[in-house]
Amino acid sequence: MSVISIDNLTKRYGARRGVESINLEVGRGAIFGFLGPNGAGKTTTIRVLLGFLRASAGSARILGADCWSQSPRIKRDVGYLPGDLRLYSWITLRSSMALSGTIRRRDVMKAGLVLAERFSLDPDLIVRKMSRGTRQKLGIILALAHEPKLLILDEPTSGLDPLMQDELARILRERAAAGTTVFFSSHTLGEVETLCDRVAIVRAGRIVADEAIQSLRSRAQRTVTLLFVDAGRAAAASPPGFLRILERSGRLWRGELHGEANGLLQWASSQELEDITIGSPDLESIFRSFYLTDDVATDAANGAGMGAGEQNHQPGGGGAA
Repeated sequence: MSVISIDNLTKRYGARRGVESINLEVGRGAIFGFLGPNGAGKTTTIRVLLGFLRASAGSARILGADCWSQSPRIKRDVGYLPGDLRLYSWITLRSSMALSGTIRRRDVMKAGLVLAERFSLDPDLIVRKMSRGTRQKLGIILALAHEPKLLILDEPTSGLDPLMQDELARILRERAAAGTTVFFSSHTLGEVETLCDRVAIVRAGRIVADEAIQSLRSRAQRTVTLLFVDAGRAAAASPPGFLRILERSGRLWRGELHGEANGLLQWASSQELEDITIGSPDLESIFRSFYLTDDVATDAANGAGMGAGEQNHQPGGGGAA
């Protein structure tokens, strides 16, 4: 059974569209990236999943339960970090663990303190004395401490320094290996491509891609530098069709690879080369290609995506759960 199952989900705010006909399936133990720019519809989808918003059409289910009618049951198995995290100014990690344990009717203190050590968070520091990044760490711990079956994280690395981002990634991989599903919403491609197995890209309230990261990498451009043994060999050589040459200078070629690196290496083995460099796949170009289309302006003009309508409908607030 899928942990998340979304079927033709639509959410409208009057004439405005939040999301339109979204379909997603996310399985157990997956780290799933939900990627798109601000206003694309990511937060609307998350709020429907959490039962904060009721769908206008279609359905959303978590662990087989309907996200609206069975929301209290679902929340027992979900850890949530909102993108607009809000915390009581007087609370500490220790007091928040006590409160969470009372609400959830289970002891989460030990797990919370272990996580606090991993994130280098003083358990007795009050929120009003915390930096933005420290508050973010507290929100992450609140989402993780009860060991949920599903983690829904909305821009979780916001405010975290690189070392804490790396620690979060390690923890999420550990949880996924143990069977926890991670739904990771972001507008930053870099953090998604290094962590997630699969990604859905949302634009103006619609899913425009849903595929494995490896599949995206296979289509992404790579920069290539070829250094021939001499200028004569470079002038006589003909590039294969999947290699677009951007510059020729004496015995040096620079270009873009469109396709797998294996094909280039096979071709290169028949050439008289001194050196070859193949860059990493440029997933950013793939990501941008989904937005640089003519209908984006049309969608914006029609009020698509998360506009003022969503911002005026925020039940559930911004606390971590």
